[in-house]
Amino acid sequence: MKYLIIFFSAFLLIACKKDKETIHNSTSADSLTVVKDSAKAQAASGKIQVDIIPFPKEIKECSCYFARNKADFEAEKYIYADDAGKTAYMKLDGKRLAMNLISSSDMEVDEELTKEIESDNYKISVKGKKIKNEEALLFEGTLTIEKPDGTVETLPIYGECGC
Repeated sequence: MKYLIIFFSAFLLIACKKDKETIHNSTSADSLTVVKDSAKAQAASGKIQVDIIPFPKEIKECSCYFARNKADFEAEKYIYADDAGKTAYMKLDGKRLAMNLISSSDMEVDEELTKEIESDNYKISVKGKKIKNEEALLFEGTLTIEKPDGTVETLPIYGECGC
């Protein structure tokens, strides 16, 4: 009986040790997987990260706001908004920015929409063509973002301007 208890104890000790080695080996294999921060990865690749923003609370009346496409626009996934006057809002490279509008075309008169925006780190150009002329004017076009280091990102946009 005594030998049976010793044998059984040794068997359990070896079995537990083997389980620990298996767990340790699978953990070390998993730790070799590198998880990258998407913002850092895009910055390293030279791309400009453009994130979705909620409609800015600062905008009270007339505004222009754009998404990447019609589906995102309908889902309120905006990447750009401005107060149709002096300030544009975007989230670039992980930071929410309020930037100065340098120039803007008269949307009521022109069939083409143009806006120029500048900040310390970005120069943004919005170009669009009117696709619907109702109470709010619908536009399709492009948004181009330039950084001082020469990095340029151009995105399609879809959205509206109105009061």
